[in-house]
Amino acid sequence: MADKQKILIVDDDENIAELISLYLEKECYETRIENDGVAAVNAALSWKPDLMVLDLMLPGKDGYQVCREVRQSSHLPIIMLSAKTEVFDKVLGLELGADDYMVKPFDSKELVARVKALLRRSGQIPAAGAEEPEPESMTVSYPGLTVSLGSYTCTVDGIAVDMAPKEIELLYCLATSPNRVFTREQLLNRVWGYNYAGDGRTVDVHIKRIREKLGEHERWSIATVWGIGYRFEDRS
Repeated sequence: MADKQKILIVDDDENIAELISLYLEKECYETRIENDGVAAVNAALSWKPDLMVLDLMLPGKDGYQVCREVRQSSHLPIIMLSAKTEVFDKVLGLELGADDYMVKPFDSKELVARVKALLRRSGQIPAAGAEEPEPESMTVSYPGLTVSLGSYTCTVDGIAVDMAPKEIELLYCLATSPNRVFTREQLLNRVWGYNYAGDGRTVDVHIKRIREKLGEHERWSIATVWGIGYRFEDRS
C-alpha cells in the first residue's frame, strides 16, 4: 500500500486545526498540527510534508515569515489561510510564495477540494483514469528556452532556472500555445483547476515572478494584453 500523503496544518486556533485535520484524515491524508510559526518551519523542513495549510496570524513567526523561510529551501505547496480580505494581503502572500489563499471563515469541503487540486497540479496526484504521459510529450522548446512539465524543470540558454511548480505549469500552459491570448480566468481554470474566487491577481503575481526569473530574451517573451490577459510571444 502506498504511503499516505502528509499535510502539515499550522494554526494557533486548535479547534480550526483539529477540524481541518478531521476532514483531511477522512480523505486518507496523514496530518500533523503545529500551533506556532517557529515549530511550523522546523516541521516543514524535517517532517517533509507534501503540502502545508498555513494560517497567517501565528505566534513566534507569522505566516508571511514562515512562507518566506520555507520557500528558501523548498517548493512545498502552500495554502495560506487568513481572516484578512484585502487584496494587498492576498498579493503579499502570493508574492512570498504561497500557491493559494483562502479567507476565513471557509468551507471545509472547499479546502479539501483545493488541497486535492493543488497536489494534483503539482504532480503529486494523477488525474483519475488518466494514463501517465511520456515526459517528452510534456516538453516545449524555443530558442534558448526549454520547459518540461514531465520533470518540472525550466532552462534558459542551457542554465536551469529555479521555479515553483505553479510557475512551471503557468509558463508551460502559455508556451504550448504561442501567440494565443489567454484571459486570467482561463489561466486560473487551466493551471489551478478551479475557480480561484475570481481573483485574477493570482495570475498577475505568478507572471511577475516568471518574468523576473526568465529575464529578457530577443526571441520570445510573455506579453501583457491590456484589459484581457497574457500571451507567450514567439518571435523566432
